[in-house]
Amino acid sequence: MPPLNQSITSRSWRILSLFAVAALLLCVAQCRQRHNHDKHDDEGEAEVKDVMEVQLTPAQLLGKKIFFDTNLSNPPGQSCATCHMPNNAFADPEGLPVSRGAVKTKFGHRNSPTIAYAAFSPHFHYDSVEEAYIGGLFWDGRANTLSEQALIPLMSHFEMNNTSEKTVVDYIKSAPYANLFKTVYGPKSFDDTHAAFLRIAEALEEYEETVEVSPFTSKFDYYMKGLVKLTPQEERGLKLFNDEKKGNCAACHPSTPDPITGAILFTDFTYDNLGVPANPKLIELDKDYKKDCGLGSVVKCLEDEGKFKVPTLRNIDRTAPYFHNGVYKTLEDVVRFYNSRDVDTLKFGPAEVKQNVNKDELGNLGLTDQEIKDIAAFMRTLSDGYNFKVEKD
Repeated sequence: MPPLNQSITSRSWRILSLFAVAALLLCVAQCRQRHNHDKHDDEGEAEVKDVMEVQLTPAQLLGKKIFFDTNLSNPPGQSCATCHMPNNAFADPEGLPVSRGAVKTKFGHRNSPTIAYAAFSPHFHYDSVEEAYIGGLFWDGRANTLSEQALIPLMSHFEMNNTSEKTVVDYIKSAPYANLFKTVYGPKSFDDTHAAFLRIAEALEEYEETVEVSPFTSKFDYYMKGLVKLTPQEERGLKLFNDEKKGNCAACHPSTPDPITGAILFTDFTYDNLGVPANPKLIELDKDYKKDCGLGSVVKCLEDEGKFKVPTLRNIDRTAPYFHNGVYKTLEDVVRFYNSRDVDTLKFGPAEVKQNVNKDELGNLGLTDQEIKDIAAFMRTLSDGYNFKVEKD
């Protein structure tokens, strides 16, 4: 796999372009808001969503249509958006620990993560300097790209439940957007079923790499541009978030620009065993439930059992429940777990996978209840779609 200091690939250029477009739209929003502020001193507040309405390319538009198509499951009724709804920051709006499949009595095995900002994840690889696995998609990194990731839910019996690639391709062949598919991939693009199936995933990747999915429109983004101020509680939370002797959240969720893309992503894309307890609700749903070893099951290494990918904290307030098994429902619950996991063992219970638990960066942080609330308040500034008004100097 390529190292972190790899030369910039064509995919990297697309990601850099995505961030550049998002940054440009922030500047447009700034100019528009300053113009409104000059015209109407007390009427500066306006929604930013109209600024985000950028023109999609034909390939991106095709991917969007596929993403929202509820006829691509067996039985029909479930689309990619069912578990990754835009109004819920591209996470599951039902809020269950794990998502329902197209067959409503079947459930996935892990909490559905947001796909927002997933385009920035590097390819899965082992970094010999950090001595750690980095990147990839899903909680265990088993997919390298968004197109690889998109193929798996389409065929999973626990998700969209299709029985063959041909079933999916045949539907799209007769879908209202079939001609758009041919426009993007050529008049003979349906002739080879497997190739057409891969193109479906490629189109989904095209859409998932747009600013519609990763818009950078949180209060924090506007704060970093100097457009708004954080509240005193949010400022305290940010300081605690970054403080190595307090929350130390930034150790794995850096609040500084990524060295490759320049974007602030609030994840270092590594893997960790946080000592998360088993979720009893998952055991109730699956009579054959077995402990989830995460990364260890992918790389076949005992030293990596129980490790899961560090998620982005962008939109974290809107993507509950939390952790790979959805065991906690609120941000405050999560921060309390980080704070007191090793102090109040009766409350939090044993780790599902007891080996390889990170005991260096969490478990006994010594945070007060107010500090826990402050950190949670800061994390709520990371939700996209913030409506702001220009503040006077």
